[in-house]
Amino acid sequence: MVRAAQFLVSVGLAFLGRTEASGSVCRNLPGDPAFPSQVQWDQLSSQVGGRLLSVVPSAQFCHELPSGNCTEDQWTSATFRATIPGAVDVMPSSIDYKFWLMPRRIIPSHPPSLCLQNGTTCGQGDVPVYAINVSSIADIQAGVKFAAQHNLRVVIKASGHDFQGRSTAKGALLLWTHYMRNITFTDSFLVGGNDVGAAVTVGSGVPLNMIYTASKAVNQIFVGGTAANVVAAGGFGQGAGHSAYSPLFGLAADNALVFWALRGGGAGSWGVIVSATFRTFPTFEATMHTTNIMAPTSEIGGKVAELHAQHIFDWDDVRAGQYFYFFSGASRGFPGSVLNLRTYFANYTEEQAVAAMKPLLDDARAMNLTVGPETTTTAIANDLVFVADDPIGFDAVLGSRLIPAKAYRNNASGIGDIYKFLLDEPIDQIGGHLVAGGKVAENSQLPVAVTPKWRTAKAHVSFLSSLAWSGRTVLPIAQIEQAKNNVTYRWVPALVAMTGELDSGSYSNEANVREPDFQTTFYGPNYERLSAIKRKYDPNDLFIVGAGVGSERWDDKGVCRRPIN
Repeated sequence: MVRAAQFLVSVGLAFLGRTEASGSVCRNLPGDPAFPSQVQWDQLSSQVGGRLLSVVPSAQFCHELPSGNCTEDQWTSATFRATIPGAVDVMPSSIDYKFWLMPRRIIPSHPPSLCLQNGTTCGQGDVPVYAINVSSIADIQAGVKFAAQHNLRVVIKASGHDFQGRSTAKGALLLWTHYMRNITFTDSFLVGGNDVGAAVTVGSGVPLNMIYTASKAVNQIFVGGTAANVVAAGGFGQGAGHSAYSPLFGLAADNALVFWALRGGGAGSWGVIVSATFRTFPTFEATMHTTNIMAPTSEIGGKVAELHAQHIFDWDDVRAGQYFYFFSGASRGFPGSVLNLRTYFANYTEEQAVAAMKPLLDDARAMNLTVGPETTTTAIANDLVFVADDPIGFDAVLGSRLIPAKAYRNNASGIGDIYKFLLDEPIDQIGGHLVAGGKVAENSQLPVAVTPKWRTAKAHVSFLSSLAWSGRTVLPIAQIEQAKNNVTYRWVPALVAMTGELDSGSYSNEANVREPDFQTTFYGPNYERLSAIKRKYDPNDLFIVGAGVGSERWDDKGVCRRPIN
C-alpha cells in the first residue's frame, strides 16, 4: 500500500530585478551587469555535485562529436535528442530571430542567432546557457534558489518534446530532469485515506515507451499517447494528455493523482515535478485497424472529411479511439491528399474490427473513392501504442481546436467545407484525434483543471505546416512571421468556425502559442482559479512559459514584465 505524495518544488524568494526607465522589470541575460559571474556559476556547480552543464544548441553538440557531426538518423531521432540538454524536437523554438533593446523594444536580429546542422558558426539562439542535470530534490532546490537570487529565467525540460518552445529560453537556467527515471507500481494507492486502486509512480524523466514496457510486465496499462519520448510526468499530464484509449479510460490528467493545477492546468507554470502518480488498469488485447482513402483534389478531400464526420459516431459502443490524418500529397509525390485512418478497438478480434469499419469504407467506395488495403494487428494494448522512437528535428507551426460532438452531429457538410479550405492551403497535415467522448465526457465532474471543452468534444483536430527548413538553412524573418500569422489569423479561425462556438477550446500541448485569448482557449473558466494559485505559490513568476498561466504579465519571450496599465 502506498500513500499519496506529490512533490512540487518552488521557493518564494524576493524578486531581485532591474527596473528600467519604463517601470518594467526584466530578467538578467548574458552580458547584463547582474548576470552571474563565472565564480558564482562554479559555486552552483559545486553545490549540485558537478552536475551543472554548459549548454550548447543541438547542431553545435553534433559538431563537437568525434565524427564532427551527427548522422541523419541521430539528427531526426527524438531518443537521441533527448540526451542533449540544449536540443528540442521542433526547431524554430530554439532559434532567436529577434533580440531585445531595453527597456521594451524587440526588433529582428541581423543575422538571426541560430546554429545550423551543416553550419560552420553557431549562435546560442534561444537555448539556455547552463543546465543542472537533476538527480535529486536538492539539485532542484539549489537551481531554483540560484535563479531567484540572480533574477534568471528558469525552464524545465525532460525530453524536449514540446511544440510550444516551453522547454527552452534565451539566457535561462535549465532544470533537466531527463535521468529521473524511477518507476514504481502498486496495487493499492491511497489518496486522503481512500484506496484508488492500482497505480504507477514515475519520475519526471520517464518516457511513455518505458512506461508501456514496464506496465506490460505487471499486466497493467497506463493512459498515454503514441509517442516514444513524451514524458508522462512532464508536459503530457499537465496539459491534459490524450490517448487512443481515452474514450475507455479518460485523459491522462483524469487519472493523475496530483494537485489540481497539475491536472491540465498547463505545463511548466507550477514548479518542478519530481514524480507523479497515475492510475493504471488491467491490460487487455486490442486490435488496430489501418487503412487510407485517397482524395486527389481538395474538393474530394472535403467530401471525404464530410463522410468521415457522418461516421465518427460509428464506434461509440466499443469506445474506439482513432487517429484520422490528412497528409498533403505535395511533398509526397501524389496529387491531392490522403486520409490515413488508424483505429484502436479494445477486446476486438480482427474480424470484428474490419466489420466495424465497413460502413464508412463501403460508403467511400460507393463514392468511387480509392480505399487502400486494410491491415489489422491484434496484440496486448501496450504494444499497439508503443513507439521505439519519434522522427523529429523538423520545423513546424501548428494550431488546433477541440471539435464538439454537436458540430459532427449537426454540421458534417460544414466540416467538409472547412477541410476543403485547409487542404488548399500550404499545410502539410491535418491531424484528427478521436480521443474524446466516452469516459472523457463522463469525467466532467472530476476535480481537474483541464478546460471543460474536453468534456463536450468529440475530436481534437490540429494542423501542422512545415517550413521545409529542418535546421539546415536560414529562412527570411518575413517568411517565418508570415507562417505564424497564417496560423493565428487564417487557419486557426477556420477551425474555430468548425466548432461553431464563440469560446472554443484547444489542447494546449498541440496548439498555437500565439493564441490571442489563450486564457479562454486553453483553460476556459478555470483560468481565474489557476491564476490565483499561481499568484499564491509563485508570486514572482519564476515559472513562466508561453501561453502559460500568468504569461500575460510578461513579454513574448518571458524576459520583461509588461507595464501595468
